[in-house]
Formats: sequence, C-alpha cells, structure tokens
Amino acid sequence: MPDNLDIPVLVASIRRGRESPKVARHVHRLLEARDGVTSDLVDLAELDLPIMEERVRLRDDSPAGALALSAAIDRADGLVIVTPEYNNGYPGVLKNALDYLRPELKRLPVGVVTVSAGGFGGIACLAQLRLVLLAMGAVPIPVSLPVSKVQTSFTEDGPADGSFDPRALRFLDELLWWTTAAHRMGGRK
Repeated sequence: MPDNLDIPVLVASIRRGRESPKVARHVHRLLEARDGVTSDLVDLAELDLPIMEERVRLRDDSPAGALALSAAIDRADGLVIVTPEYNNGYPGVLKNALDYLRPELKRLPVGVVTVSAGGFGGIACLAQLRLVLLAMGAVPIPVSLPVSKVQTSFTEDGPADGSFDPRALRFLDELLWWTTAAHRMGGRK
C-alpha cells in the first residue's frame, strides 16, 4: 500500500433527525484506524450547497461549500459515501453535490454505505447511485455495506451489536484494494 491514502467519508444527508451520521462516524473511525490512511468526515449539512448552476471548475464564483467539497474530493485517493435511502433512491442533496463535480471524480474508487429504516438496508438507492458514479467517471467498488433498521442497529457510539464491524472491515479491505490499485496505475489524473 502507498505511504498515505486520503479517503474522506461523505455524509450524504441533511435531513432533520437523520441517522446516517452515526454510521458515517463509525466507518470514519474504522478507516482512520488503518495504517497509511487519513480521512476527513465531510458532511453535506455543513457545506450549505445551493442548487447547482454550474460545475465548480466552470465558474469563478462557486459557493464556498462547493469549493470545499471539490477540494476534498480532488485530493482524495478514494471515497466512502454514506447515504440513506429515500423513496427507493438516494437524497437529492447528494445528486446536487455530485453535480458540482466531474473531473474530481475521474477514476476515483468509491465505496457506498447505504442506510435505511427498513429491512433491506438501502439497496435500491445503491443501484441508482452506482450508475451515476459510473457516468461521472468514478469507480464504485463491487462490495457494498447496507445498514438495515439503522434506528435500532446503531447508537450514537456505534453499532448496537457485533455483526456490523466484520462486514465493515471486509468492505474497507475491498475499498483499500481498489484505491491502492488505482494509485499503482498512476493515480486518477
């Protein structure tokens, strides 16, 4: 593995009472515990992104949050997106955020963690999000990490039981494999 991989964790919800930040914080902790990995927690709720009028690189007056998101993704070697499933899809705020980007995502390995209140863990939004990521030039990894019934399976301190971490570690192993492979092939640019 390269000396240091930068892999931010993106919290893809701004909804009131959202549950996905609990999962994102825990995945972030697991990722930061890895040797040779640095990670920032990037929360769309803190970026205050207006509806996208044009990509960051095509305007000289981009909103500050869009510039911060662009910079975090541009310097990243990989990315984890933690997204809830809303009505069998991913949140509009995530699509809006991704639309600000394009070259920043080129060849970027992306691991998707889906979160739902129901029993299927957000797998319906996973398929849609993978299509969008592919269209933008990113490389969604084949392994996913669905979280079902998040309101009871996670607390503010992390998973409510021991079944999540082994799955999360396998997921992160796969993300690190793809990220290292991309790095060895000369990076993303």
